Amino acid sequence: MNDFLDILTHGRRLQGAVKDLSISELEAVQDKLTNIIEKRKEKEIEKQKEEQAKLQKIADIQKQLAEAGLDLNDLKAIGGESVKKRVTGKKRPVKYQITDESGKEHPWTGIGRMPKVFKNALEQGKNLEDFAI
Repeated sequence: MNDFLDILTHGRRLQGAVKDLSISELEAVQDKLTNIIEKRKEKEIEKQKEEQAKLQKIADIQKQLAEAGLDLNDLKAIGGESVKKRVTGKKRPVKYQITDESGKEHPWTGIGRMPKVFKNALEQGKNLEDFAI
């Protein structure tokens, strides 16, 4: 695609690339390029109108704020109060603890998946209450 743009934007290279085309084919290419340019211009005008409308809305809102005797900092202060902070709870207390063969301790709250160490101990016939703290 980069080679195409190099040829299209360079006069001599473009002339060399289209030397085998007939006049009717060149005119068809010209029509297609003209259509593409017109569509691009229309999109650009539409984009500018949208930007202008957005700026007008901002100006209207600023005018309403000024008429009400408010400024942007007043809105920020109100918005900051309504935002709820995530409350993190306390950690759950450890209910069970086991020491494996290597001497490493494995705590467990009793909630969630049972660690493999506890599962293996229960399979060997031990009771979960044996590991209660």
